[in-house]
Amino acid sequence: MYDVAIIGCGITGSACAYYLSKYSLKIAIIEKYNDVCCGTTRANSAIIHAGYDPVPGTNCAKFNVRGNELTKEICKKLDVLCKEIGSLVVAFSDKEKETLNVLYDRGIKNGVPNMEIWDKDRLIKEEPNISENAVAALYAPTAAIVNPWEYGLAMAETAVRNGAQLKLNTEVTDIIKSENGWLIKTNNGSVEAKYVINAAGVYSDVIHNMVAEKTFEILPSAGEYYLLDKSEGERVKHVIFQCPNELGKGVLVAPTVHGNLIVGPNAIKSDRDDTRTTTASLDFIRQAASKSVPSIQYRENIRNFTGVRANSDTDDFVIEFAAENFLDLAGIKSPGLSAAPAIAEEAVKMLSESGLELKEKGNVIDTRKHLRFKELSDEEKNKVISENPLYGRVVCRCETITEGEIVDALSSPITPVSLDGVKRRAGTGMGRCQGGFCGPKVLEIIARKNGITFEDVLQDGNGSYILTGETKNGGAK
Repeated sequence: MYDVAIIGCGITGSACAYYLSKYSLKIAIIEKYNDVCCGTTRANSAIIHAGYDPVPGTNCAKFNVRGNELTKEICKKLDVLCKEIGSLVVAFSDKEKETLNVLYDRGIKNGVPNMEIWDKDRLIKEEPNISENAVAALYAPTAAIVNPWEYGLAMAETAVRNGAQLKLNTEVTDIIKSENGWLIKTNNGSVEAKYVINAAGVYSDVIHNMVAEKTFEILPSAGEYYLLDKSEGERVKHVIFQCPNELGKGVLVAPTVHGNLIVGPNAIKSDRDDTRTTTASLDFIRQAASKSVPSIQYRENIRNFTGVRANSDTDDFVIEFAAENFLDLAGIKSPGLSAAPAIAEEAVKMLSESGLELKEKGNVIDTRKHLRFKELSDEEKNKVISENPLYGRVVCRCETITEGEIVDALSSPITPVSLDGVKRRAGTGMGRCQGGFCGPKVLEIIARKNGITFEDVLQDGNGSYILTGETKNGGAK
């Protein structure tokens, strides 16, 4: 019997596990994929929003600003890439300038600090590549960019190091009220828990409907993106939003923490798992982005991807008990990445108020160190190579990722089983060639370290085999 079972290990589930693992609790984390943070958490804009956009009084507003603060604290403790670069909402007409004032007032009510309205001269001075048609902008200095999957992964890893039990490849099929709590049936047996947190993302309504009458519906929305090479990474210095209007927010243009440039997304109705990209959508994004930053060189594009957001018909985060000791954290759309730790903080409070006994542990793990070889000084590089020669073997040339870092990833508390799993931890395959050079070597290292054949190594999800024929040596054991 677990004290708490968390269904879903995206950013919200990871944050809940992170906070709950600081207490003397038996925790199960149930995740249907073969790794954590493989849904919306790994395919989004990677923005930690300042908090001026949500309507005051909503859950989105309540948890955005607090989440912004907590994210930076957590990223510092867990050594996750996060940079506070600020955001700009750009107006292109006098009417849109009025909208900037509305957003400014909304931000003040939500508690967003240090916002400013910039005139055109200040805007052009700070962002010389912005369109000459821009007339003003709302500046929010507390907005940040983050590595989203490393952020979620770091919290999940810390929870596991603190004793939480992660059950991967485990899909919930039914939930039944039991004498002492809830019996969660899965494809890998049953899990019984006194309390349940529903953090199932785009499937959160499906999980809710297993225990209660329908009260909300997830309306999945797909957003497609361009990821451009680092040669475009300094095209802008801030996160550039377009002024929202009756058609929506428009696409954004922003640097990434890795030095690339991200452009997107659009917003179209989608199936829950439909992450294909389309020519029509990408053409739309390019045309829309040119309104803000017309000089982007799309020939430097290295990858396109799609994320599916868990929009709901409530138009707000659903944070409430669906049944006795069964807590919904559902409809966590944007700014869900920003709000996740604040939502988790609230979830812990709500569980405590409903009877969950919280006794703080001694010797809680709350730090993490991620060695990034390319960021070390020459002296530091020589030192780590002398201690472990694997750090002297560069495998990914684009990103200067060493074999030592790959082995570190394969030795982490949540062991990756795929090339993309290593990519999310070590950064291999994230550069201009997108794994074209390093992929075979990474595959070989995974097979050797995990004691499996080459044919058993996955690209990403279950079934995504890279090699399907015979290898010369029959694979690696």
